[in-house]
Amino acid sequence: MKKIFLPINYIVYLLKAKGAQGIHSPFVFELYNKVIKESENYYEFSAIEHLRKRLLHSGELVEVTDLGAGKQGVHKRKVKSIIRRSAIPPKQGRLLFRLVNFLQPRNMVEMGTSLGISTLYQYKACPEAEMITMEGSPGTAAFAEINFRILKADGIKRVIGDFAETLPEVVKNLSYIDYVFFDGNHRKEATLEYFRNFLPLASPDCVFIFDDIRWSKEMSEAWKEIIKEPKATVTIDLFSFGLVFFNSTQVKQHFILKY
Repeated sequence: MKKIFLPINYIVYLLKAKGAQGIHSPFVFELYNKVIKESENYYEFSAIEHLRKRLLHSGELVEVTDLGAGKQGVHKRKVKSIIRRSAIPPKQGRLLFRLVNFLQPRNMVEMGTSLGISTLYQYKACPEAEMITMEGSPGTAAFAEINFRILKADGIKRVIGDFAETLPEVVKNLSYIDYVFFDGNHRKEATLEYFRNFLPLASPDCVFIFDDIRWSKEMSEAWKEIIKEPKATVTIDLFSFGLVFFNSTQVKQHFILKY
């Protein structure tokens, strides 16, 4: 189903997506030109991609506890296989960096650490922010910690365990949130549950980023419900990423933009 679903939806996306000339919101216009379409090569990129290259050649085994929408259970996988199949691609990683660099959030939460490539892209853009990264698999989280030490990302706080058990405590300890990257479970109900947990904490400057919004029919349905949320004033569809902003001074609008 996935192999059919993605190509069809990409064609639909291309037909609907607009460039800068189709944007009539000053906020979104600035975001599009300074963040989404920007191609500046920050020096942090090379260090992260050098790490990725090393991992792509690693035959080391990691014990993975899969609690998401894939094949559930505990099994061993090679590092290079995890990086090849699960790590965020360079293009999307650079976009996360630019978003964080542009918005300068005071705190951030990432749901889904994997081996830490996406975590590093976000953390390196604003190391002064408080960053929490959540991972359900202890073996994967332990390997990510090694990668954080290699790139001297000492300020990242790790929360390890099933999101159903760890998320309530994370939310309880936050008085507000500026930034959340959702990449931990690709089921509709789980995605919407996580969204609803963080929603009351969203600051006026907050952004929620949903990965793989067209990964499956379920994710597409979840994204459509998220767009309808009254508190979500500006929503942006970038095909693989969905961005949600909560500034009440903005008119409620939805954009499908070329990326």
